[in-house]
Amino acid sequence: MNVGKDLVAASATPLILAILSEGESYGYAIIKRVAELSGGELQWTDGMLYPVLHRLERNGFVKAAWGQSESGRHRKYYRLTDRGQDELTSQRRQWQVVDTALRRTMFK
Repeated sequence: MNVGKDLVAASATPLILAILSEGESYGYAIIKRVAELSGGELQWTDGMLYPVLHRLERNGFVKAAWGQSESGRHRKYYRLTDRGQDELTSQRRQWQVVDTALRRTMFK
């Protein structure tokens, strides 16, 4: 299935926040986790992910710090802030409203 660009864009923030609620992560790992969670249906690119991460950082929802991976590579790790956790809770509620509305109409 090809998920439309509008839906991919709308779901990016809550997906990233949800992934970071599992623990800190770096860009490539976030991309891989999205693919895993979607059963391979969502294939994000760096060009799609990093602008969202930078916006989340500017808004205070995530913090970034350089660190070293187990293989010795330097990576920028992102972690969820308290403000980001609050935003995730809000985003989840909003998606639940949309999901409920869809289930009450189209999926009968």
